[in-house]
Amino acid sequence: MLRKIPFLLLRLTGIPFFFREVLQKKKVSIILFHDIDPDIIDTYLRTLIPKYNIISLKDYIKAKETGTVDELPPKSLIITLDDGHKSNYELKPLLERYNVPATIFLCSGIVDTNRHFWWKQDTGKEYSREHLKRIPNKEKLEILKEFGFEVTKEFEDRQALSKHEIEDMKNMADFQSHTVFHPILPNCTDEEADEEISQSKKELEEKYGFKIYALSYPNGDYSDRDIALAKKAGYTCGITIEPGFNSQDTDLFRLKRASIRDGADINELLVKASGLWWYLRKMMGQ
Repeated sequence: MLRKIPFLLLRLTGIPFFFREVLQKKKVSIILFHDIDPDIIDTYLRTLIPKYNIISLKDYIKAKETGTVDELPPKSLIITLDDGHKSNYELKPLLERYNVPATIFLCSGIVDTNRHFWWKQDTGKEYSREHLKRIPNKEKLEILKEFGFEVTKEFEDRQALSKHEIEDMKNMADFQSHTVFHPILPNCTDEEADEEISQSKKELEEKYGFKIYALSYPNGDYSDRDIALAKKAGYTCGITIEPGFNSQDTDLFRLKRASIRDGADINELLVKASGLWWYLRKMMGQ
């Protein structure tokens, strides 16, 4: 309840409505989910569709390249999901029902395997996920190995989408790259980062026949080096989790996106989607 109250109060002020109808009107907004429950996304879509014009990431990129972003529908909104969790397959009927073009960013080395996402490995109280995000990639993997995790280890269960599920969703979902094993790119060596960025694109194109043009930086972290590597690998754009709106002038490799908690209620959804929450945090120096 304590988490919900600030979003309820903010929504009641009417300021999210102002942000949406004025500040977002001629901008393109991108929102992010991860491992979200179908019933929750159903409620989200029924809430967002009357308030925004949902477009595809491809629509925006094409408009950017042709200089026609101003001709996109007002209050354009792009829906994305990171990682390729197996629960994303349950969203297929909803995407079809509402005709929503979502973009799902896949970890090429984890989908269609029984390999696990590294941050889901239980490390007890000794190492927090936030700590593991801050240290060199090699050191992180050495720590995780002590707890029975390796990036290529096949576990008894799977956490990511299968090839069949991906193939079955490709008419409604635009699958793009989220690296191979989801490392924090700035914590990688040059060789590691290059492999993660270039190999993911290659694997997804060769295995599924996709045209991979977009890279979602894992955890939203990236450096100038990673942008250069993405350009060298042939990507057209890179997606961050830096809050804000996108326009004709936005750097294609620093596209802004609002990350929304998978279990957020409607008030939190609308406040964050409007950009108000991030504006307030910036004003408070957070």
